[in-house]
Amino acid sequence: MNGAQHTIRFTKMTGAGNDFVLIDEMDQRTPSTDWARLAPFLCDRRFGVGADGVLVLRPSQSLDFVMEYFNADGSSGGMCGNGGRCAASYYILKHHRQQTTFEALGDSYAARTAEEGIILRMKDPVNIQLGKRITVMGESLPIYFVDTGAPHAAAFVDELPDRFRRLIASNGIQEVGGAIRNHDEFKPDGTNVDFIEVEAGRRLSMRTYERGVEAETLACGTGAVACSILGVLLKGLKPPVEIRTRSNQVLRVNFHAKGDRISEVELEGPVRIVFHGDIEHPDQR
Repeated sequence: MNGAQHTIRFTKMTGAGNDFVLIDEMDQRTPSTDWARLAPFLCDRRFGVGADGVLVLRPSQSLDFVMEYFNADGSSGGMCGNGGRCAASYYILKHHRQQTTFEALGDSYAARTAEEGIILRMKDPVNIQLGKRITVMGESLPIYFVDTGAPHAAAFVDELPDRFRRLIASNGIQEVGGAIRNHDEFKPDGTNVDFIEVEAGRRLSMRTYERGVEAETLACGTGAVACSILGVLLKGLKPPVEIRTRSNQVLRVNFHAKGDRISEVELEGPVRIVFHGDIEHPDQR
């Protein structure tokens, strides 16, 4: 934040349609800012900049930088795969590098440039649960769960009851996704929700309801990883797996699978800077 002008300097970025307001605190000597409080203002698409979340880059004692991520509602969203790729791309471009390592939520991540954007090495997934069933809106649903740095409950659309398939086809995923996100099974923190389809050419398509945004987003990196893992474990796909996101851009997930043991996960996809700007601090309005 520019103390003299009472403005917030930012960079708007997108990773496959998953968009972020990036705040660079690497070189700024500014007073401590409550970004959790400011995130809803910055992410507001009518009165702010507009984004799915806020990325704050700070100096690191051992790596290139620390990334902190806030959901659009100001909550902590866990790891953000596309956000990590955007943060890495920003740092790489700024410092004329080909790769970077950074810290997020106490873990180390490595990223590098690729022909199609940025490749981010992710954490190995944990808590893979196959064959769960939960009751949603009076219907029993088959649900799969994977924690890929953020929690994801996923459903294959062709396994859903006819009523839900019709509802999604006509009205989108908001109602069904919201009901699963807030289900007692996933309390107290809730979960992100992915809806998966297997396309021709053995590629996946996905739609994600993101907690903290409380709506569908155009892409989700940790969700793409979860969907890819489930595609390999349950549908006979082989990594690397391509996933068409709601933005129609493609994410590519590669990993090593040995039984249900998943390791060496990499998330690849497009990243770009949309624009740079300054916005008046809301406390000055």
